[in-house]
Amino acid sequence: MDWLPVALVIALAMGFNYTNGFHDAANAIATSVSTRALTPRVALAMAAVANFIGAFFGTKVAATVGKGIIEAPQGTTGLTICAAALVGAIAWNLLTWWRGLPSSSSHALIGGLGGAALAAGAVVQWKGILEKVIYPMLLSPLVGLVVGYLVMTLILWVCRNQHPGRVSRGFRYAQTASAAAMALGHGMQDAAKTAGVVVLALTVGGYHSADNPAIPWWVLGLSAFVISLGTYSGGWRIMRTLGRRIIHLDPPQGFAAELTAASVLYVATAFRMPISTTHAITSAIMGVGATRSIKAVRWGVAKDIVGGWVLTFPGAGLAAAASYALISLAL
Repeated sequence: MDWLPVALVIALAMGFNYTNGFHDAANAIATSVSTRALTPRVALAMAAVANFIGAFFGTKVAATVGKGIIEAPQGTTGLTICAAALVGAIAWNLLTWWRGLPSSSSHALIGGLGGAALAAGAVVQWKGILEKVIYPMLLSPLVGLVVGYLVMTLILWVCRNQHPGRVSRGFRYAQTASAAAMALGHGMQDAAKTAGVVVLALTVGGYHSADNPAIPWWVLGLSAFVISLGTYSGGWRIMRTLGRRIIHLDPPQGFAAELTAASVLYVATAFRMPISTTHAITSAIMGVGATRSIKAVRWGVAKDIVGGWVLTFPGAGLAAAASYALISLAL
């Protein structure tokens, strides 16, 4: 098959990857910036480097996205499905970024794949989506909420007799490590997901064997590089939502939220589950904030965020289905 259509799909994948980077940059660094543990540019540079490194540890997630969501047919139809899925996911990313809603780029991509596949009459692996996407989507925010609450409770107990100023300074330094850990997890999840779609495009285009489970090194490297560029460009609207509007964080709370979210991401990656970094950090922030008091968390903002989560799958899916119809007409 001609290489040009495959190259165009890869270019679209990198476009999605770039929007993923600036859309989800806030996930890794919003808490560190809002607590003034790091300046925005330093935080973004650190997150970009950690994203790049993390991509090379996310091959299990890439395999799930590339093989466990849909069965795309060989040839033009398969490439059209990939292209339409990416267009739908990009459109949803830009819409939620413009609205300042920290929705999930991961679920936008998976929703896009499902919507494009349904529009094409291709096979959607509903069992794989249920076990590897839906169940973790429902479970990970609950885990983040509970673990965030417990971690912050432990910090409050350990530091109960310490001077508040000294504690705040210590956790401000510690947030450098926790934010880096969060960014590494983001790379393991999100850069790897895009790599999975690129491998899917290479497979249906005839440039990669479906029996070969390995992810080409250049695919991971390219995905890592582009998501790092996107991360460095920042995502200020969403950063404000996560860092300020849910709850005003102090350094111990920021550290607890980042540590919790990073742990959730690492465990999910180990089990090949493509979860949302947005879900992980947002729920962790809510759990941490609830230790101060239930009223300290702005649940109205949280409600809007949850609404964005619920709409992501159908929104990206419909955009992808429409894109498939338009691309098919053009062809």
